[in-house]
Amino acid sequence: MARFRLDETDHQILDILIDNTRTAFTDIAKKLNISAGTVHVRVKKMEEAGIIIGSSLTLDYKKLGYAFIAYVGVFLKKTSQTKFVLERINQIPFVTVAHVTTGKFNIFCKVRAKDTEHAKQIIFLLDDIEGVYRTETMISLEESLNDKKRLMHSIFKEL
Repeated sequence: MARFRLDETDHQILDILIDNTRTAFTDIAKKLNISAGTVHVRVKKMEEAGIIIGSSLTLDYKKLGYAFIAYVGVFLKKTSQTKFVLERINQIPFVTVAHVTTGKFNIFCKVRAKDTEHAKQIIFLLDDIEGVYRTETMISLEESLNDKKRLMHSIFKEL
């Protein structure tokens, strides 16, 4: 399969969409001084090439009462239990991210909770999964950096 080439106009479209995926194509077109049809065609091509995969919604978890974030490293008795444990982790809705990792932990999870008591209950659920040897938890004091644009611009420079 041929590699899809992004040009500066594609970069600008992605730059706008990464800030707000709901930006109307007509608004993007006005900002970039191109037609809305051009924006539509380019976004469609990027979707077909797999560069754009869906769109996402950003929630203010603090306003929803889920400002507490913990990261939980999961140690397994046997690495062969990884798939089974991930299936059980997937049943805990407050575990929002899980990575299979190398190094200290077998699985590394991000947990969203209401408060420390709620986080403790979630961590106990993780600990109780068959195959989990133990867990190690780190509490996030604040999310200081979450910037997809910097990475995107670095990738653009390489292309």
